Amino acid sequence: MKNNGIRIGLTYDLRDAYLAEGYSEIDTAEFDRAATIDSIETTLTMQGYAVDQIGNVKQLAARLTKGDTWDMVFNICEGMHGIAREAQVPALLDAYEIPYVFSDALVCALTLHKGMTKDVVRAAGVATPDYAIVHELADVKNVTLPLPLFAKPTAEGTGKGINANSKINSMAELRSVCRQLLNEHKGQPVLVERFLPGREFTVGIIGTGRKAKALATMEIVLLDNADAEVYSYRNKEECEELVQYSLLSAGQLRQEVEALALRSWRALGCRDAGRIDVRLDDNGQVHFIEVNPLAGIHPEHSDLPIMAIMIGVKYDVLIGRIMASAMLRLKRTIRAESVAA
Repeated sequence: MKNNGIRIGLTYDLRDAYLAEGYSEIDTAEFDRAATIDSIETTLTMQGYAVDQIGNVKQLAARLTKGDTWDMVFNICEGMHGIAREAQVPALLDAYEIPYVFSDALVCALTLHKGMTKDVVRAAGVATPDYAIVHELADVKNVTLPLPLFAKPTAEGTGKGINANSKINSMAELRSVCRQLLNEHKGQPVLVERFLPGREFTVGIIGTGRKAKALATMEIVLLDNADAEVYSYRNKEECEELVQYSLLSAGQLRQEVEALALRSWRALGCRDAGRIDVRLDDNGQVHFIEVNPLAGIHPEHSDLPIMAIMIGVKYDVLIGRIMASAMLRLKRTIRAESVAA
């Protein structure tokens, strides 16, 4: 096959390995099961790549210091420690001049901080709810946003820290929720933003820069027994029973949602594939909520592959499109090296 000889390293955080070290289910909520890693390796191998499972950032560091290298690394590491943890593997690969799939260190560091991300997209003219950052409990008194509000950890994913109490209807509730979040997610502040009561969507995006395109837009509909009005950790973990997913049909709303998502994606500098979450306000205006530049990629349970399947794009085709975007950078590197030689 045309990809024969191209060596692809695979970096990931294996959930079972961290559980074996004593971390909890909630600590490891963003990490991947072995089935996900095996699915990626099998798919890349079928496409002609020579795949080498590396593991997490410490395992990558050990391999690099031994002198191992790869033509490209398929990176889905979320990281365990630090508010810039998703940037650790990309930064290390940059230092060793090894290209990799998905967004770079700057983007991964920025986008894990939801407040700073909102500043960047807002500067690009993208609507996003007004917000405040609570670094310590005393900061609650400085929050002047109108109720109702929504509170969540500034640097978490997979719904961690979000529950039925995340919608805030009084300042007393805000203080209580912020106290709990500051205690449970030490080392990171709380993001408090204006609550949007409208419909919620996630947009899958494939590609980089001007070549980026919306794959599909999926609506998230919470069922009667779900945590109401919030896409919580419980709702995500028990999505088969609590959530209904459906494609947003063609029309003006989808055009508006996908246009905002692509504008956000490009403003942030995201690469290859990921998701943008959006929500409507009480007037039906589309707002940016957050971005996932390292979207889950389990073939059956992750949003990006789910919406791909909904539009008839098989898992191997999805991975192929992601690799096609990343390979453009590898080809440019090879051409530059040939010219220099």
